[in-house]
Amino acid sequence: MARRGPAVNLGALKRLFSGPRIPAAAWELYRAAVAAARRPAVMLSLGVPDTLDGRFELVTLHVALLLRRVQRMPGPGGPGQGLVDLFVADMDRNLREMGAGDLSVGRKVKRMASAFYGRLDAYSEGLDRGGDLAAAAARNLYGTLEAAPGQAERAAAYIRAVEAALAAQEDDRLAAGEVSFPEAAPC
Repeated sequence: MARRGPAVNLGALKRLFSGPRIPAAAWELYRAAVAAARRPAVMLSLGVPDTLDGRFELVTLHVALLLRRVQRMPGPGGPGQGLVDLFVADMDRNLREMGAGDLSVGRKVKRMASAFYGRLDAYSEGLDRGGDLAAAAARNLYGTLEAAPGQAERAAAYIRAVEAALAAQEDDRLAAGEVSFPEAAPC
């Protein structure tokens, strides 16, 4: 009997080697956004619950704010689409690691992508068009939990601080995949 090698997920290999190539800068920017979202100080100072939903919301927030910034960079072919592609692929991977069945992953990822764009729009409304940023933060970052007094306003201030810090960073640095996020305000 011939010895068989390890099982290979041909679909994963096909996705890895086909389709548009994600620029290295987008990978670095995405990693930085996820790292900023995972900082315990951010979660603690904003009072975002340490749950799957809370973690999803913080990653979504940081990626959305970074996407807003890189979309303002001049010239075609910036890292914006790569950021979105990486976010979707990361959500897919995380769902599979948590044991979601293959048949349900696509639907769930589609809902997560829709949620991402909804949050992007809500935060943009608050930042650009005079919407209530604290209300958007309360609705998204805290989900079904009621934010403690002042938390939504503290989250709105953090969102504005991240937006300002990203706006101050040079396009060349961002194009090279270099970004820094501000620290969260102390509790």
